Amino acid sequence: MKHRNPTLLFLLLASASVLFLFFLFPSLWSVTSQTRERRVGANNTSAQTQNSSDADKVPAAADIVKVDVDLVTVDALVLQKNTARVVGGLKKEDFVLYEDGTKQEITHFGQDSLPLSVLLLIDRGGCLDPFGSHVHRAASDAISRLKPEDEVAVMTYHDTTRLLQGFTRDRALVEDALNQVPPHDEEADHCLNKLFAAAADYMVRASNPVGRRVMIAITGVTRNFDCPNGPSGKAASQAIFESGSVVCGIIPKTDDQAIENGIMIWATRIGKLGNAPYIDIQTLANETGGELLADKPENLNTTFQTLMDHLRSRYNLAFVSSNKKRDGTTRKLKIDVSPSLQKSQTRLVVKARRSYVAPRS
Repeated sequence: MKHRNPTLLFLLLASASVLFLFFLFPSLWSVTSQTRERRVGANNTSAQTQNSSDADKVPAAADIVKVDVDLVTVDALVLQKNTARVVGGLKKEDFVLYEDGTKQEITHFGQDSLPLSVLLLIDRGGCLDPFGSHVHRAASDAISRLKPEDEVAVMTYHDTTRLLQGFTRDRALVEDALNQVPPHDEEADHCLNKLFAAAADYMVRASNPVGRRVMIAITGVTRNFDCPNGPSGKAASQAIFESGSVVCGIIPKTDDQAIENGIMIWATRIGKLGNAPYIDIQTLANETGGELLADKPENLNTTFQTLMDHLRSRYNLAFVSSNKKRDGTTRKLKIDVSPSLQKSQTRLVVKARRSYVAPRS
């Protein structure tokens, strides 16, 4: 007879407890929403430590190269729907771009012509540890294959967030940070609302433009209720959209991981009936043009490289909105390939962010 899986038993008991508390004490799920001032270049690193050398410190706001604030930059990945193969060699005329239903003129265009700012987000809470030796090795290999001009930062999270390494182009510093990732804490939570609020605050210090800023969450859990004493998931998501970041995820796929993540998906769906706030990484990826990739830990080297190849294969588009109002509103974006190109090829899919926040006077 096989032994009972202790992780499964724990997760089932935990899930039952969560639902019991939810229905008995719905007030436990209430959190305080915070409207946070967006301060580009501000020092928002409370409870964090930056270990980069003087040569790699994030430049002060006065040192950052300024561009036309009304120029909207968008990255787009084009894939064949049936094979998921990247489609390269496209021209500006192959794309159509709409803002709030109005067609816009694409004024700047290129492919992989700009460097990347990559922020790794490593989960250290919950029942399972997603950052084992296989994943560590895969992350290190993927980072080592980035272009020299790409910058990388490392942040860990559970109940709180911690910046292990600020943005740097020194790969040795990044590897040191990966070697110093804190131990996994089973008693800690996956506070995604706190994570993405902190990540958005830090991402505005990236030296590369909007659309080339990428967050990669290494986690086994893609959904969670908002943790108390932090910004709401809604506010954190809005901060991500304002930062212009693309959200991606790497999921080390195991049987126990599938159980834990499945329970959280199920619990948040039940909690939604009582308006319990939560945040979903898949939704953030969909809205920002990113993607979640999953595989067994021993196969993640290939998965990481696929993600990096996709990031490097993205087209860079920019336009000046025909809507000249500087009102700070959220505007919907729709990017697609031209009808003539769609007819000439197998069905194509475009992954790009679906909205942006207009500048405010």
